[in-house]
Amino acid sequence: MALLDILCFPDERLRIKAKPVKEITQAHQTLIDDMLETMYQAPGIGLAATQINIHEQILVIDVSEAKNTPYCFINPEIVSDSGKEIMEEGCLSVPDTYAEVERADAVIVRYLDRKGKEQQLEAEGLLAVCVQHEIDHLQGKLFVDYLSKLKRDRIRKKLEKQQRQK
Repeated sequence: MALLDILCFPDERLRIKAKPVKEITQAHQTLIDDMLETMYQAPGIGLAATQINIHEQILVIDVSEAKNTPYCFINPEIVSDSGKEIMEEGCLSVPDTYAEVERADAVIVRYLDRKGKEQQLEAEGLLAVCVQHEIDHLQGKLFVDYLSKLKRDRIRKKLEKQQRQK
């Protein structure tokens, strides 16, 4: 397994819409393992392929305390949502930045698992928020897009300054 480089806002590659996976290959299995390792090391609770500059609809999530309940979603699609919840979100592509975002409190998501089997998951709370956040990445959207232009510009300037100092 390998640790992968995570793109950081405002990198324009984060805005590329991911394409559906047509066939799950051995290369995808390796990618999924690498994505999980990268997510755990970061440390994070979700990672979309877009964040590592791979523009296919694949994401991994693990919101468990013990970090032992990973989900892999291929070609995920939210088929229904309900309720509203405001939760503080962060993102591996927007380091050291947190903001409150309103999302659905519960979702039903249809997807393929890593074996290519169609699945449907009813998620609520943190898992539901994480699923929505990661699917946004596959659409080229970041959680900062839910914030005011002023807040988004401040975050952009802060991260650009940090990147120049590296």
